[in-house]
Amino acid sequence: MVADDLTIEYPPHGASPAFVAVHGLNLRLAPGEVLGLLGESGSGKSTIGRVLSGDGFVADPGAGVRPEITGGDATVLGHRLRGIKRRSLARLTYEVGLLAQDAAELLPPTLTVAEIVAVPILERDHRYNRKALGVKVATMVDAVRLPLAVLSKFPYEMSAGQRQRVALARALVFEPALLVADEPTAGVDVLVRDAVIDVIAELQRERLFSALVISSDLAVLRRVADRIGVMHQGVLVGLGTIDEVFADPWHPYVAQLAAALAPDDDDDYVSDSEHDHE
Repeated sequence: MVADDLTIEYPPHGASPAFVAVHGLNLRLAPGEVLGLLGESGSGKSTIGRVLSGDGFVADPGAGVRPEITGGDATVLGHRLRGIKRRSLARLTYEVGLLAQDAAELLPPTLTVAEIVAVPILERDHRYNRKALGVKVATMVDAVRLPLAVLSKFPYEMSAGQRQRVALARALVFEPALLVADEPTAGVDVLVRDAVIDVIAELQRERLFSALVISSDLAVLRRVADRIGVMHQGVLVGLGTIDEVFADPWHPYVAQLAAALAPDDDDDYVSDSEHDHE
């Protein structure tokens, strides 16, 4: 993945004027690398995830205003995003898994776990062999460390942590080359957050996909990311390993975060909001 001077804007909508969410982003994600995006609510990090996953370009009446690339460009798995055509977008969303913000809370309440994980496959091919589909779904549920007994359960019968793993299984069902995970531990009980992020880390090592993990929780990124980028008001203001970024901050916002991290308190929560709706 390469972002080259990427600028992303939300067009005017109703009484709301146009809004530039991301300014001149330059970023590289190497094959097999896990890159974390850290920043407070409104910093632009979720917008980056929506665009790079292709989700921001998908026509969905319930998705609200869609972001537009108004400067520079980005290339994801060989697909140039600016002006991307429908066929390329369909291929991109097949090759990129998206664990959207609040995914666990938005699982279809009337579907079983087996049906939820199967949805992406059946949306593309409703004639997919049912026996093969059952095997694939069961394999993914097992891969996210859930017992196969949950296949017949509905979302309301499971904990938040279990629902998040179901959403992860759905995001990985096509065995994507890139996973975009937006606030993967939001809404999950603090006692099981480590377990959820560790599942992502373990699957990434096993399956060798690249990952963009978006979080306002530094502890999450410390467990999973090779490098982090720090976003502030739509601008990338820090990039490197966690130690590099906070040892020698060049931007006042990063310096402020570094000062807030006491020597024995590196895992502090650095945002005022766990739900980063951007």
